[in-house]
Amino acid sequence: MKNNKKSTIIGIMITVLILIFLVGVSNIKIDKISQVGNPFTKFVNSIQNSMVYLKNKLAGNDSFFINVEEMKKENEKLKKENSELEQSLRELEIVKAENATLKEYVNLTDKYNEYNTKPAYVIQSDISNYSKIIMINVGKNDGIDVNMTVISDKGLVGHVISVTDDTAKVETIIDTSSTVSCTISTTRDSIVARGVIDSNKNLKATFIPTEANVLEGDNVETSGIGGIYPKGIHIGTIKQVVNTKNITNRYAIIETAVDFSKLETVLVITN
Repeated sequence: MKNNKKSTIIGIMITVLILIFLVGVSNIKIDKISQVGNPFTKFVNSIQNSMVYLKNKLAGNDSFFINVEEMKKENEKLKKENSELEQSLRELEIVKAENATLKEYVNLTDKYNEYNTKPAYVIQSDISNYSKIIMINVGKNDGIDVNMTVISDKGLVGHVISVTDDTAKVETIIDTSSTVSCTISTTRDSIVARGVIDSNKNLKATFIPTEANVLEGDNVETSGIGGIYPKGIHIGTIKQVVNTKNITNRYAIIETAVDFSKLETVLVITN
C-alpha cells in the first residue's frame, strides 16, 4: 500500500516537472526554436518519452505491455494448436469415409453373392433433364464390357454402354433412353419402366395388364426379360397409380430405390 502511494506521488512530481519544462519551452520565441530545428525537437521528444516510461515503470504500468506481448504469444500458440486439431479432424473424416465405403462394398458383395461382381467408384455424374449418364473407374482392364448390369446397395443403377481401358460409361435407369422389364413383386404382373425427362428419381411404368391390381407401395424388381438385367434386382416402389379413361393407357410412377444424386459406389455384375 505504501509502495503504491509512493509510486503515485513520484508519478505526480514527474508530471509536474514535465509540465513546467513544456511551459518554459513554449515561451521561447518561434524564431529561436526554428534556429534549433529538428535536433531540439528530437531532444524534447526523447526526454518526454523517457519521463513517461519512467513514470509507467514506477507506477507499475509496464506490466500491461508485458501482458500484451504474452497474450500475443499465447494467441499464436492457440492458433497453431487449433490448426493441428483441424488437420487431425480432416484426417479422421477421411478415414471414416474410407471405412464407410469399405463397409458398403462388403454389404454389396454379401447381398449379391450369387453374382460375380467388380466394385467401382462413380468418378463423373451427368444427371440432367436430357442425359442421365455416370462414369465409373473400371474398364476393359478390369473385365468390364458393354451391357453389364450396374447395381448399388439400394438396387438397380443401369447398364454399361461403352468402355475404355480404365473407365466405363453407364446409362442409368432414369435416363429417358432406358427401358427396363419389371415385375410387381406382390402380384408378379409384368410392366415396363422408362425414364422420364423431368425427374431424376422417378420412372414411368406402362403396359400394365388390365387385370393387374397395382397398389401404391408395391415393390418393383427386374423381371429378367430383355437380355440385360438379371431377374430379381430391386428397382423401387410404386409411388402413384394414374388411371385414365381407357384402362389400357393407365400408368404408374415408380420411385427409384437408388438416390442418383448421392451415388458414389457401385458393383458391376460381370457374369
